[in-house]
Amino acid sequence: MTYIVRTLLAGLLVLLPLAITVILVVWFGTFVLAYLGPHSAVGQFLTMLGLGLSASEWAAYLIGIAILLFVIYVMGVIVESRMRSQFSALLDSLIGRIPFVRNIYDLTKRFVDVVDYKDRDGLRGMSPVWCYFGGKGGAAVLALLPSREPVLLNGAAYHAILVPSAPVPVGGGLVYVPSEWIEPADIGVEGLMSVYVSMGVAPPRPNAAATRGQNALPPHAGVR
Repeated sequence: MTYIVRTLLAGLLVLLPLAITVILVVWFGTFVLAYLGPHSAVGQFLTMLGLGLSASEWAAYLIGIAILLFVIYVMGVIVESRMRSQFSALLDSLIGRIPFVRNIYDLTKRFVDVVDYKDRDGLRGMSPVWCYFGGKGGAAVLALLPSREPVLLNGAAYHAILVPSAPVPVGGGLVYVPSEWIEPADIGVEGLMSVYVSMGVAPPRPNAAATRGQNALPPHAGVR
């Protein structure tokens, strides 16, 4: 009896990851279909784009997707060309005139810059750091440093750090901690994101570019 139960458990443990994967894929497909399918608001817009080329709803929907992908590709060509800076400046100028929307746009643009490895200016603005709460020997947290300029609070230098959320590191918390609590993390932004996306399963690994000083904290030259 024990052998039968053990064998059943062994088979269950082998099939469980596959079953969970299938469930997640089906759930994700249902989620995408609900929000991006032909009967969703986005899907109706895509169908409207393709209605002039086909009377079939699904064909018009697929044509609309093709048109959207073509527009995205053209935008990518523009971004990859020398017109990137001019286009970005124009878009920033237009969005910057809209109250409230410009704040959301600026926030999302910062997060996009973090994962856009071609934009080194964005990476220089946010550096991975270790934060030791209570000082060395305390709990260590991987965080992002938005600004290298310290802030003076009660006569002491503090730095703002962003602690991402897991497993989707697009949110999190903003904390001001004493400057001596933080030190550069030589894992790079990609390494930091991998740790949070994997919920800690992927350990922090040194990054060659980071070890060359790309993300190093400069000495506290001044305090604002």
